[in-house]
Amino acid sequence: MRRIALSLVSLTALSVAGCVSPAETVSVADTPQPALTLHRNGATPVQAEDAYFQSAAASVQNRIATRGVKPAKNVILFVGDGMSIPTITAARIYAGQKRGLDGESYSLTMETLPHMALSKTYSNDFQVADSASTATAMMTGVKVNSRTLGVRKDAYFGNCASIEGNGTDSIFELAERAGLATGIVSSARLTHATPGATYSETPSRDWEDDTNLKGIAGDCHDIARQLIEWPEGDGFEVAMGGGRAQFTTKQQADLEEEGRTGNREDGRDLTAEWVAKSSQHAYISDLAGFEATDFASDLKVLGLFDSSHLQYDMDRPNDPAGEPSLSELTKAAITRLSQNPEGFVLLVEGGRIDHGHHAVNAARALDETDAFDQSIATALDMTNADETLIIVTADHSHTMTISGYPKRGNPILGKVVSGLDNSPMKAQDGKPYTTLSYASGMTACRIEEGEPDCEREDLSEVDTTDPDFHQPSLVLMSSETHGGDDVAIFATGPGSELVSGVMEQNEIFHVMGRASGLVAGPEEEAE
Repeated sequence: MRRIALSLVSLTALSVAGCVSPAETVSVADTPQPALTLHRNGATPVQAEDAYFQSAAASVQNRIATRGVKPAKNVILFVGDGMSIPTITAARIYAGQKRGLDGESYSLTMETLPHMALSKTYSNDFQVADSASTATAMMTGVKVNSRTLGVRKDAYFGNCASIEGNGTDSIFELAERAGLATGIVSSARLTHATPGATYSETPSRDWEDDTNLKGIAGDCHDIARQLIEWPEGDGFEVAMGGGRAQFTTKQQADLEEEGRTGNREDGRDLTAEWVAKSSQHAYISDLAGFEATDFASDLKVLGLFDSSHLQYDMDRPNDPAGEPSLSELTKAAITRLSQNPEGFVLLVEGGRIDHGHHAVNAARALDETDAFDQSIATALDMTNADETLIIVTADHSHTMTISGYPKRGNPILGKVVSGLDNSPMKAQDGKPYTTLSYASGMTACRIEEGEPDCEREDLSEVDTTDPDFHQPSLVLMSSETHGGDDVAIFATGPGSELVSGVMEQNEIFHVMGRASGLVAGPEEEAE
């Protein structure tokens, strides 16, 4: 058993103990606080014999031996899906310019966190990985095969039988077993790769509902079903995002999209099954329902606000039923999870950064990064820095680059303008070009009547700052691809001192697990 001493406790706890009356105004920072001791049994996950797990555990233990580790009552993991380092740079400039400020010297909230590292994102079998394997690395501490979720490297993509004996314990499962509250928030479908890694075990990230399992031999369950049937502890306290179609049947009309129904063919309305679990289980599907929900209560909330992914943040005002922002979802989740005095573990995913990049639509990718950053600011405002470990990172990168010698203050979405005479700079073909471009995507050289048509579009009269503009790309693909470069890790709070240097991505699990006391250290394993 690990005893974790925290230096601060909440005013509520002090009031209960009779130290202050609720009517008194007390500054926690200026008042000596008794230490709070948390008793947590550090667990040894089922994947602990995996070589990737052992290597990452040893690396984190070496840092603990040198630096020590401060205990964390709560853990929040922010994952900006596809948030490469160039994305952060461009989003910094975009966010500053959007607010009428100097973009180059502007700072995103994530950039103000005191600890930073680089994360190596390769999977067990791919040099450039996908979101399923990278999310699994962060949630379970092992590197796995691309396109698989929650199963070790000896489980193979699309092979149901291969998952037998290759399961994992995610940080969320360990948290539930220890009595903590847990939650997931995403702007993508809740059955998508990153949120799916918190609770599901499947050899295919594509098996989001039962229709994707047609013809598949074996006893594998779809990802939506696994969320509803998740057996750990008392289940998620809050799970909010998109993906309504994966939970409802083909006989059910969608709540906001005319002519659309759910996907399921097994006749199971999983939203009804969630509500039937107890009188405290609630399902919400629109902004009105969200705003009417008391998150400072014991409700267990499933929120599915779109049939697929949530709207891009810049498109939310056009949604007929309305959707909460990622920042609002984060605030609600922290409010709900904070009701548990034992602490909580929360995932917040900015899932649509990735989608903007896949569409070579930099405007939406950067705007989503800004919205994601605002959710981080919300979390910092709501949590105690002495109690809560906050880690901000990405699962993988993308191929967007920033280039061309634009002058200081040039619109980041604009064409490159010279700092010498304020005129658009021209490429060798005599045409202007944009600061942002992609190595792959749908705007590259095309094949026309069997011959390559590689003449570059003349952007002289094109408004490249329009949100619907698609940046140029080099290699023609049906969708822009991920990148294999390292991504950033930013961290603050207890345990963040373990984030430094160049880290294996699966070490993030071990940092969270050791700081929170949910994962056993060498001394505990020996007992």
